[in-house]
Amino acid sequence: MASLSASNHVARVLSVANHVADVDASSRIANSWRRCLVSHKLDPARQGPPQTLTEAEIRHVAEPMEETIRLATPELDDLARVLRDAGYCVNLADVNATMLFSRLPGEADAKMFLDWKIYTGSNFAETFEGTNGLGTALAEEKPILVDRDEHFRAQWHMFSCAVAPLFDQAGRLAGAVNITSCREDLERTAHQLALAVTMEATRRMEGAIFRGHFRNAWIATVPGDGGSGLLAYDDDRRIVGACRSARALLGLTDGLIASGIDLSRYIKFDHHAARGADEVVELRRADGSALGQGHVAPPLRARPSTQRRDVPVDRFDSLHRLAGRDPGLIKSVKRLRSIGDHNLPVLLYGETGVGKDVFARAIHAASNRARNHYVALNCAAMPESLIDAELFGYEAGAFTGARRDGSKGLIVQADGGTLFLDEIGDMPIALQTRLLRVLENREVWPLGALKPVPVDIRLISATHRDLGRMAEEGAFRADLYFRLRGMEVRLPALRERADRDDIIRQIAREEAPDCRLSDEAWALLSAYPYPGNMRQLRHVLRLAGCTAEDGVIMDADLDLPPFGGRAAEPDLAAAERATIIEALRKHGGRVTEAARALKLSRATLYRKIKQLKIETAQ
Repeated sequence: MASLSASNHVARVLSVANHVADVDASSRIANSWRRCLVSHKLDPARQGPPQTLTEAEIRHVAEPMEETIRLATPELDDLARVLRDAGYCVNLADVNATMLFSRLPGEADAKMFLDWKIYTGSNFAETFEGTNGLGTALAEEKPILVDRDEHFRAQWHMFSCAVAPLFDQAGRLAGAVNITSCREDLERTAHQLALAVTMEATRRMEGAIFRGHFRNAWIATVPGDGGSGLLAYDDDRRIVGACRSARALLGLTDGLIASGIDLSRYIKFDHHAARGADEVVELRRADGSALGQGHVAPPLRARPSTQRRDVPVDRFDSLHRLAGRDPGLIKSVKRLRSIGDHNLPVLLYGETGVGKDVFARAIHAASNRARNHYVALNCAAMPESLIDAELFGYEAGAFTGARRDGSKGLIVQADGGTLFLDEIGDMPIALQTRLLRVLENREVWPLGALKPVPVDIRLISATHRDLGRMAEEGAFRADLYFRLRGMEVRLPALRERADRDDIIRQIAREEAPDCRLSDEAWALLSAYPYPGNMRQLRHVLRLAGCTAEDGVIMDADLDLPPFGGRAAEPDLAAAERATIIEALRKHGGRVTEAARALKLSRATLYRKIKQLKIETAQ
C-alpha cells in the first residue's frame, strides 16, 4: 500500500471493516484490521507511544524468559550484525509482545526507534497497538511482514516490521523475533528477504533452546517437507521430547511423549553408528521405507572428551561433582538444571556438616547471577539483637552504636545476586515477618530509613529443622515457609550417601595429598557413621595427614570418637541398599537389567526399592 495521509489511512481501515475497500477481503492484514476494530475496539487515529514497562517491571516480566534469552542471544546478536547496515533494530519479545531484548542499529537510525519507544520494555500487543508485525505474528502464531501503511495505527506508517514467532522445546509459543526498519529507500522485496533471514535465525534459536533443555538426552534431527524436526530420546530409546515441526511430522502429542513411547514406533536407524558428536545416519520410517538422512547427537555426558580448549565449561559442573553418584542428589541436580535461571527460592535440608553452604555456592555459580555477590548469614550463629541490623541494614544514627555512615545490610549487598540464609529455622518470628515482606514487595526498609530500597535477590535457605512441622506448631511462619520452599533439596548425611566410599577417597586426596590409607584405616573410615558429616571427615583426615608417619595413615591416626556403638554394628539393610544402588548405577538406572544382574525378579526389585526408599536418577 502506498503511503497515505493519516486521515486517508483511517478511512481506508474503516472501509476494510465494512468490506468496502478494494483489498483482498481474506488477506491477513484485512482480517487483523477487522479484529482491531470489532474485537479490540481500537481507534486507528489514536496517537501516542506504546505502553512501556519500568526497569523493575521488565526484570519481573523477563524472569521466566531468562534461559530462553540466554540461549537465543548469540543468534540475536548475529542477526543484528547482519541487518545493522540496513537500519533494522532486532528485538526478542515474550508471548505478550513485550520487548525483552533489543539491539538498535547505528546512531542515525537508532534515534527514530528511541524517539518512538521501540526498545526493551515496550509492548506491541495487537490488542493495544493494532495491526503490527510483533503483535499480529503472536496473535496468529505465524511469520508476517507488516509494511508501512499496513499498520493499523496511522502513526506507525513509517515503519516496516518482519516477525517470526519463537516456539519452545515442547512446541509452545515462547515469544517472537522482530526486526523493524524506518528506512524509506527499502522496497517490500528487501523486507521479505530480511524476513526470510529472520525466520532462519529463529529456527536456529529454537534448536539451541531444544538442545539446551534436553542436553542429557540423545537428539535426532529428522528431515521433513517443512524443515527438519528435533527428537530427544533416552538411553532406552524412549521419546522424551519433540519440537513443533517433529510433532507435526510424526503426529506426536504431549500424552504420547509422557507415556514414554518407543522411538522405533516412528523412525528406525542404526543407533550404534551414532557415536560421535553429531553423526549422519540413514533414517527409515517404521514400515521400513526410506525417510532420508538425519543427524544423531549423543548426550553431553556421553560425548567424547576431545573438546577444543575454548569450549566453555558447563556451569552446572560443580553441582554435578557435589552430587557424585548418589541417585537422590543426581535427581535434585537435574531438577535444578530444569529450572535454569528462574528466580525460584531454594530450601536446603540437611544435618550439620553436610555442606549446605558449599551446595548453595554451587547453585549461585550455576546461575545467571554468578557474576554478582553471594552473601551468606548463619542465623543460628548471629545474636538475635544483631540479625535485624545485619540483614536489613540501617541509616546513620538509627541506634546507639550504629556506624557513622550506616550499613547497607546483607539483603541490599546481595542485590542482583544470591542471599544464603543458613539455619533459617533459628530466625526469630519478628524477623521472619520482615523477611516475608521483602520477598513479597522486593524492597527492604533499613532501620531508620524514610523510604524503601528496591532489591533483586535470589534466596537460598538452609536448615536441619523440620520447618513444615514448626509451621504447624506455630514456631515458624507458615506463609514464609511456603515462600522459601520454591524448590526443596534434601542433602543426605554422609552415612546415607550411596557413593560414600568415593567421597572418602576424594576428601583424603584433598586433605592428605601426600599420604595413603592403610587397609585398617580404610576399614575404619568406611564403617564409621560420621555424625559431623563432611566437616568431621575433613578434620579427621587433615589431622591424620599431619600425624601420619612415612606417608601412611594408620587406624591409630584417625580421631574417630565412639558414636553410640553404631560403627561396629552390622547393618544388613544398609548393605542390601548399597548393593541395589550400585547395580542400578552400573545399568544406568534400568531396573530390568539391574534385576537380571542381581538375580531377582523385576517385581521383587521394585518392592525392595520402595521398602529401602531408594531414589532413582531416571
